[in-house]
Amino acid sequence: MELRVLKYFLVIAEEENITRAASMVHITQPSLSRQIKQLEEECGVQLFTRGSKRMTLTPEGQLLKSRAGEIIELEEKTKADLRRADAEIKGTVSVGCGVFESVKKMADVFGAFNRKYPHVVFDIYTSTADDVRERMDRGLLDAGLLLEPVDMDKYEYIRMNVKERWVVMMRADSPLAEKEALRTYDLADIPIILPQRHKIQSELASWFGIGFEKLHIRYLSNLSENASILVEKGLGVSLTIEGSIPFLDTKIFCVRPLLPELPASSVFAWKHEQMFNPAAQKFISFAREALSGS
Repeated sequence: MELRVLKYFLVIAEEENITRAASMVHITQPSLSRQIKQLEEECGVQLFTRGSKRMTLTPEGQLLKSRAGEIIELEEKTKADLRRADAEIKGTVSVGCGVFESVKKMADVFGAFNRKYPHVVFDIYTSTADDVRERMDRGLLDAGLLLEPVDMDKYEYIRMNVKERWVVMMRADSPLAEKEALRTYDLADIPIILPQRHKIQSELASWFGIGFEKLHIRYLSNLSENASILVEKGLGVSLTIEGSIPFLDTKIFCVRPLLPELPASSVFAWKHEQMFNPAAQKFISFAREALSGS
């Protein structure tokens, strides 16, 4: 399976027309048709449903499209890493992270590193810990800032010396805003928006105890920004990390801590024995030293 043919396949999938696709990749239509047919034979499945004017992806074609995009992205990242592997430290360091208080500390490390190595660019990918770990496993991210709990068997890591805690985000005019902190029974009859991660849900369930089964869970959200929109629309209150809502409009929202307090922690992690480009290798060593002493 050649990368060149995969790129042709992605162009056809996007254009849904082989004539336009052939023009875009600068080869003849018969040649492009032949190569896609050979790709289908190599995969052992039909990738396109061919109409008189359109070519649409089959379910197998949809699967290949998602995988092919990742393969091409990894190829481009690898080429970029190799081009930048010279004597001067420059290049791109790809770091995944969620949105929480520890990001502020990580930003300080980015800044200190850039002052020392001004030709390095940081590519910041924001998502949940599960998604960041998956992209680290595929080699698409060099390192990640992960909210615990998270399985760390395959990674080296440093625990961040930053206090995180779980809070309830609500509208400022909510009756719950009159309380200084919220206990399990305060949330018993309120529509709840929970984080999407299963490990996080399990941790929250342990805090609630038997009361967790009585919660009116209405929505699951993987990022706090979307949860805040639901809260603003009056659809519920959101259980979230306090540091994940740094720009909260206090005219619209307020937060209250859980009682007893439910703390959280995060780690800066990278994979065991992974080959990194020089910039990423230098940054991981730099961050390791900076965070160990903080």
